[in-house]
Parts: sequence; structure tokens; C-alpha cells
Amino acid sequence: MESKLLRCLALVVGLLTVCSPMFAHHGSAVFAANETVLKDATVTKVIWANPHVIVEFDVKDENGNIVHWASEASSPPGLVQVGWSRNALQSGDVVTVYLHPAKSGKPVAWLTKVVLPGGKELCGMPTGGTGYCGKTLTPNP
Repeated sequence: MESKLLRCLALVVGLLTVCSPMFAHHGSAVFAANETVLKDATVTKVIWANPHVIVEFDVKDENGNIVHWASEASSPPGLVQVGWSRNALQSGDVVTVYLHPAKSGKPVAWLTKVVLPGGKELCGMPTGGTGYCGKTLTPNP
């Protein structure tokens, strides 16, 4: 009986050890809590792939220099639930971007919202039943 308990305990410890990096992946500790707004950002690339959609864009800093940003949003299925499509953003689109920048000061960020020129909002992530834009998620059939 004791050896069975030890084997079970060893299995649980082993699984927790192997699986712990998966839980660490979804941490947000690298991003600042404050949201930053970047106006007149020009989309340069959109990578529509799992596990996260990547949106890259250029924006001028306070000195007029172009800074290339890379931002991470939710997964493609999560973004579809809040109104995105594969073609929602195109290279060359000039948009307003809401994001949580990296604490390191590098131009990487967690994307929370994109506002298109016509005013349409694309939320960066569905959470708790609504996206950052307050859209109610539609359940999958």
C-alpha cells in the first residue's frame, strides 16, 4: 500500500514539474499595468496564427523617429469571437492602438484594442465573457 502511494505521489510531482512551464506562458508580469495609446500607427505585418496573433506596426516617437512595434493579441478563435477576421487588419492600415507595453521599455506589448479609421474597434482579447471593448462573446455552436 505504501509503495502504491509513493508511486502515485511521484507521478503527481512529475506531472506538475513537466506542466509548470505551460502555466508560466500565460503570465502578464512582463507587461506594464498602464495602458498606452499610440495614434497614427501604420500596420506593417499581421501574423494570424496560434497560439497568439501578432500585429506589427510603425509609429513615430516624440522626436519623429519611426519605432517598429510588435504586439501580441489573443488566439485567432478568441479574436473571431470579438469581431476580428483574418483580413481585419492589412499592411498599410493607419490605426490607433491601445496596448500594455513591456516593462523593459522595448517596443513590444500586449495588444488590448485597435481602432480603425472609420471608428470600428477590434478588441485584443476576450476575457470573462466580454472583450476589452465590452463586446459580449457569442458561444460556439
